[in-house]
Amino acid sequence: ACKDLVAATHDRKLNTFIQVSVAHPAERSLTRYSSTEIVEGTKDPLFLTGVTFPPEYPIYEETKIKLTVYDVKDKSQDMVRTSVLPDHKEPRADVGRSFLGCATFTVGDLVKSKEQQLTLTLRTSDGGKTVGTIEVNLMKMGELDEGETDRITADTQDQKCTLVRECTATEGMSGKDNMPSLNAVLRNPICKLYRFPTSDNKWMRIREQMAETTLSFHVPKELINLHIKEDMRRNQELNDLGELAPHWDNMRKSVIAHCDQMLSMYQDTLAELGKHTGSSFKSSCSKGEKTLEFIPINLHLQRMHVHSPRLKDALYDVITVGAPAAHFQGFKNGGLRKLLSKFEAERRNTGYQCIYYSPENTAKAKEVLSNISHLQPLISSHADLLLSSASQRSPDSLKNSLKMLSEKTELFVHTFKDQLVRSALLALYTARPGCVLKKPAVPRNSAEEGADAQHQDHPSQIKRQDSIPHHSEYDEEEWDRVWANVAKSLNCLIAMVDRLLEKDNISNIEEGENEPSAEDCKVLHSGGDWYEQLYPLVITLKDCMAEVVTRAKQSMAFVLLQELACGLPQCLMLTLRRDIVFSQALAGLVCGFVIKLHTGLHDQGFLQQLHTVGLLVQYEGLLSTYSEEAGMLEDMAVGISDLQKVMFKVIEAKSEDFLPIITGRREHYIIEVQLPAKMFELLPQEIKEGKLLRMYPVLFNVGINEQQTLAERFGDTTLQENINQENLELLKEYYKLFTEKMPPDCLPHFQEQNDLKGLLESLHQNIQAKKRKNVEIMWLAATICRKLNGVRFTCCKSAKDRTSMSVTLEQCSILRDEHQLHKDFFIRALDCMRSRQTQGALTESDDPETGCLTDNKPTSRHFYPVALLLVSSHLLVVWLILSLALLLAKYQ
Repeated sequence: ACKDLVAATHDRKLNTFIQVSVAHPAERSLTRYSSTEIVEGTKDPLFLTGVTFPPEYPIYEETKIKLTVYDVKDKSQDMVRTSVLPDHKEPRADVGRSFLGCATFTVGDLVKSKEQQLTLTLRTSDGGKTVGTIEVNLMKMGELDEGETDRITADTQDQKCTLVRECTATEGMSGKDNMPSLNAVLRNPICKLYRFPTSDNKWMRIREQMAETTLSFHVPKELINLHIKEDMRRNQELNDLGELAPHWDNMRKSVIAHCDQMLSMYQDTLAELGKHTGSSFKSSCSKGEKTLEFIPINLHLQRMHVHSPRLKDALYDVITVGAPAAHFQGFKNGGLRKLLSKFEAERRNTGYQCIYYSPENTAKAKEVLSNISHLQPLISSHADLLLSSASQRSPDSLKNSLKMLSEKTELFVHTFKDQLVRSALLALYTARPGCVLKKPAVPRNSAEEGADAQHQDHPSQIKRQDSIPHHSEYDEEEWDRVWANVAKSLNCLIAMVDRLLEKDNISNIEEGENEPSAEDCKVLHSGGDWYEQLYPLVITLKDCMAEVVTRAKQSMAFVLLQELACGLPQCLMLTLRRDIVFSQALAGLVCGFVIKLHTGLHDQGFLQQLHTVGLLVQYEGLLSTYSEEAGMLEDMAVGISDLQKVMFKVIEAKSEDFLPIITGRREHYIIEVQLPAKMFELLPQEIKEGKLLRMYPVLFNVGINEQQTLAERFGDTTLQENINQENLELLKEYYKLFTEKMPPDCLPHFQEQNDLKGLLESLHQNIQAKKRKNVEIMWLAATICRKLNGVRFTCCKSAKDRTSMSVTLEQCSILRDEHQLHKDFFIRALDCMRSRQTQGALTESDDPETGCLTDNKPTSRHFYPVALLLVSSHLLVVWLILSLALLLAKYQ
């Protein structure tokens, strides 16, 4: 706080801020470190912003700190550089401010002073004239001192709200919550401190943190690696189809050639990402770079830690990220939502050369192939364990091995009961060379119906081919017999094990009653070699299973061949676009889950909710439905919807590498989050045993910029309305599950203040109202998410201007509604959080996030389409005037 500042002219009202510079003992020059917000219209300014020195910062008792007070002539034009720079290099915006005075002290002076407080005299640069005083306090976050219990009077100049030094570490990134697993994913935290008055005239302290995350690059690299392996397996499965008729063989060669090109692109992208060094996030300037298209834009954690004098400390986290979208590929033809719908419609009407399988059947084929790859080695392993137990004559071990073998084999058999496998086998049979039919192989409208029709109408035309058919005519029932043989083999194995165990029990009872004769021992021994009796049955089971696997793999690979062949090259390009968008969305989701898990480790209600219901993930979208942003919104909607297929699993870390592990395939990924042993022990037994945790992502979008105004007046907002309505139903579904599975006392403590059912109804009414720029939807969705222990995301095109405005407004609203922020200081608090000074901002020409877009010329978005404006002669006149004004501004 400053007192009695002297203005250059007596009638001028001062707009002041303080610039903080640091001089280390070994250095003579000063380095600019930070600044406060600007306080307007007073000679006795009360500053609400503090200055933090994190634990790793090299500060000693001999370190000198210089406080310089400036008067800003025009606050709107002030572009003061507050990044770390040598103090002798003056910023270019000096014309907008004037020097008032400065004071210097050492850290030792402040630490050793009475009550850790200094009152310093501000003097001019020559050290002669006194221009006022400045008060400095030292305090620690989380401590209450006696000064904070004093009443706040209307005369703010008498108060001690001054610069603050933070001595504790940043919450959750170091210090008392020093979590190595969390530190592994968070980097370069930036911290700001504020003190705001409460409605009962006390002070509350707020620590704002922003951090990058290593997951911005780690998750995409893991995903691309999985894509490469999956695509290589698919190509191998296509090659393993065996001999095909010329038409189908040419189709296969074309598909594999295109897939190889896509595979090469993924490999090149992974290699380029492996070379990346530098920051852990992708700036908006790089959103159009091909090598970085899988990386999310500006992915950061934004955390607010509130310490109130009477209320419990609270943490509020928001993940900020640019909307997941394929910027490099562009939005000329729309985004994924439109492109996928159009592609599916075109694929239904494809030519005779392909067989049409619905997206559900294609997904089923991928699932069958995945189950085969997963279950076959497990069954083989359990069969070997069964033989090992038999050789050791261990009844208990034999029972356990048989139980595991039975469970996995039943799952295996169940996989092949689907009609799709049977119809695909017939379709593959007709594609073999030498198979002549009077009609086309399979009608394109329905694979299953077509397959059955061919078999019924022309059984005599189907010749015996290769290994699939075993008769002169194709026998559909043969497939049923093949996979049923697996179940029969298992039943024989179970019966034999039961018989062996029963004989073993009888022999044990007889041994207990009397001594067995030599002849009895001979009989028992001859029938008692368990290994020899079980070995043939295990081999039979494996042989039956191998035959099923060969046929099923080929049939499902044939289904995938149809999917790819019917849409080349659009199919692969859409897969690429979807992979790109999903990669960006998943990186944010993993970051949000890891942070939420760490903050909720001691909350038993949240942990119970996590494994019983799942985690709600709410995305706040601020994209317009006009021009390119409509395409971005379409991409984003599909990417977030795809996150429903992601499951999380928490495992105990076996090394110092705590980064998440990703396994699975497209449409079915499992993220394994690693925790140190001590933290892992805090989890419920269900999570420790590896229970998969479900995600419930929802997206609510409200366009708020000038482009949305155009969309609402001249364009179409149907996309936004449909997305909000669809996700409202998903949110209601999650709430229903929550109320059914969770006890009432598991809701957060402030649930009593607002009824969740009422909030959901209000959200429903606001979505139905179709009001322009209805930000009430955003507030209601965010409130519901917090009350349901969800993870919050805020997204716009680049996670900069609109996102920061939304997040800071949300933070101040939380302070007002939950922590009794004084109503007269709401705007001041908002200004502090939004101040470029307190954020360490650069001038626009030097800011890597904005300078790259500055070109001293009007952007194309100012020149609206003439066709739109020709609707009215009045609009045309307005357009001409605006265009002339922009051109004049350019050349001035």
